[in-house]
Amino acid sequence: MSRIPRFHPDDLDESQRRLYAAIVEGRAGITPVVPLTDDEGVLTGPFNAMLLSPELGMALQELGTAIRHRSALLPRARELAILAVAAHWQCQFELDAHALIGAQVGLTAVELDALRGGSELQLYDNEEAATLTIARTLVRTADPGASDYDAAASMLGPSKLFEISTLVGYYSLLALQMRIFDMSQPPEPSADASSRTRQ
Repeated sequence: MSRIPRFHPDDLDESQRRLYAAIVEGRAGITPVVPLTDDEGVLTGPFNAMLLSPELGMALQELGTAIRHRSALLPRARELAILAVAAHWQCQFELDAHALIGAQVGLTAVELDALRGGSELQLYDNEEAATLTIARTLVRTADPGASDYDAAASMLGPSKLFEISTLVGYYSLLALQMRIFDMSQPPEPSADASSRTRQ
C-alpha cells in the first residue's frame, strides 16, 4: 500500500494538472506496454509521486523522455541497462515494466531471466555487452575504476558512457522513490488502454 495519497485527476491543482497532462499526453500514441494510470486515472509507479513536487516532477519526467527518445543507445542496450538497475534495486515495477518492454525490443526469455537474477549473460553484440557491464558496475560500486572505464569508453565512447551513467542515475532515483513511498508494484493491464503506456 502506498505511503502517499493516490492523486485523482479531478483533485489536482494547476501545476499538478500540467504535470499530469505532460506525462499522459506526452506518451499518447505509443503502443501500450505497462499501465500508466489505474482504472480511476491515478498515475502508477513513480509518476504519482512526481505530483508531490510538480516542478521537480516535470523536470524528472522530461529527463525520462530524453533518455527514452533522444539517446544514441539502441533499444536493446537501453533495456539491458535499465533492467540491470531494476535488478540491483529489486524494484518490482521497473523489473516488470521493462521486462515487457525488453521483450518488445528483442530481449529473449533467457536474457530476461538472467537480467532479473543479476546472473552472467552471454551477449554477442560487443556494444550491448559493454553497456550491461558498465551499468552493473555503476550500480554496484558507483566507480568503474580506470580499467573498467577504459574498456567501456573504448567500446562505447564517452558520449554513450555519459548517457548510460545518466540512465543509471535516473532509474536508480525512480527505484529509490518507489521504495520510499512503497509504490513498487505495477497494476495489471486492463482492456481499456486509452491512457496507458510505458515508463
